[in-house]
Amino acid sequence: MIKIACVGIAVQDRLYYVENLPDGGGKYVAQDYKEIGGGPAATAAVAAARLGASVDFIGRVGDDAAGQTLLSELENAGVNTALTRVVHQARSTQSAILVDKQGERIIINYPSPDLPTDTGWMEAIDFSQYDMVLADVRWHEGTEFAFTRARAAGVTTLLDADVTPQSILSLIRLADHAAFSEPGLIKATGEKNMTKALKLADEMTSGIVYVTQGKSGCSWLEQQALCQQDGFKVEVVDTTGAGDVFHGSLAFALAENQPIDRAVRFANAVAALKCTRPGGRAGIPDRDQTDAFLSLFV
Repeated sequence: MIKIACVGIAVQDRLYYVENLPDGGGKYVAQDYKEIGGGPAATAAVAAARLGASVDFIGRVGDDAAGQTLLSELENAGVNTALTRVVHQARSTQSAILVDKQGERIIINYPSPDLPTDTGWMEAIDFSQYDMVLADVRWHEGTEFAFTRARAAGVTTLLDADVTPQSILSLIRLADHAAFSEPGLIKATGEKNMTKALKLADEMTSGIVYVTQGKSGCSWLEQQALCQQDGFKVEVVDTTGAGDVFHGSLAFALAENQPIDRAVRFANAVAALKCTRPGGRAGIPDRDQTDAFLSLFV
């Protein structure tokens, strides 16, 4: 069985479903409301586990009710949380998310200031046991530590390169695969043209660079040649967590040694199916469902 480590943040998401996203101040009524675990690395971990991998989540939560719920949800999804640090008398990270009838959303994230960034406690983790280490950029110190240990052990690394206030150049350099969101790629390179931005990102690392573009799919550079896989057309209900699911699925497919074009197509399919149901994780398909969906497009 493939074994994957997902390093980064777990977030308690509170989702409010509205007709249209607000364009100004005022009072608005939600048609539905859900609470569910989120966070880039944590949701990627759920996706990889649902596809059939053995997954460890390595991150930090508070010992509050939100933290307990986050760990319980991960465990119920088949993710091992024994390597997660629970911080005494600390608040967990939370987000408020507005989702409109087209599935688009506004995310307001509150990164908990109570969660220490130190990595000393990770010294006991044997990163050589994994086939893949995926990490997000929201816990810079944890990702840098994990990628450094993984590289020393010859383990492949995948970076979820989204927007973050600090520079992620050191993380990009350590990544065998750096999968950017469009805003993340613009922030990292200062270039709005995606092809030019990818080429600039390619100069930052010896690894493979990608950019996810929602329903337009994913582009990447392979031996400096631009490659692209279109997204799949589905009836979108909620795009929350789609990028995180893509990263978890890409990590799974690459750990299976799928060629990059097939791995990206596979990840596009899993992310598309996720978008057909509300919430960041409810629609994540298993391997059989994904293969059945892909068989429709042969």
